[in-house]
Amino acid sequence: MHDGGLELQPGQLLARGVVRYLASLGMVCLEEFTPERGKRVDVMALGSKGEIWVVECKSSRADFISDGKWEGYLEWCDRYFWAVDEHFPTDLLPEGTGLIIGDAYGAEVLRMAPEDKLAAARRKAVIQRFGTQAARRLMYLRDPAMGELSL
Repeated sequence: MHDGGLELQPGQLLARGVVRYLASLGMVCLEEFTPERGKRVDVMALGSKGEIWVVECKSSRADFISDGKWEGYLEWCDRYFWAVDEHFPTDLLPEGTGLIIGDAYGAEVLRMAPEDKLAAARRKAVIQRFGTQAARRLMYLRDPAMGELSL
């Protein structure tokens, strides 16, 4: 599938459907969010009350098995989810995590992730970083030459 001339990978298509679903819940999302150097989550969602969800999108068994860093994302969210398509072997996914089934056009939570609330200082830092990354992306979208400037 193409998006603006780019060929989207299966995980990116799944992330798009997840973002559409989370937006329908009133959340705002960033794909490929970096909570700190060296970490990149597929989808970070921010709710109207400051709740923070992380969603890792897995397009295949091999994609899931090759990801050994997911537990490092737990400290950056209130709830952690896996997003997979309807053909994914969900018995591979760890207990105590949320489950979202989706495709390129939408998604649905099948298992709500348990809540483990962030400390106030961590929440503030994540929300500030979320806002900064969102604003920077908007600036680059409006003026692509901004990417050439050091910020």
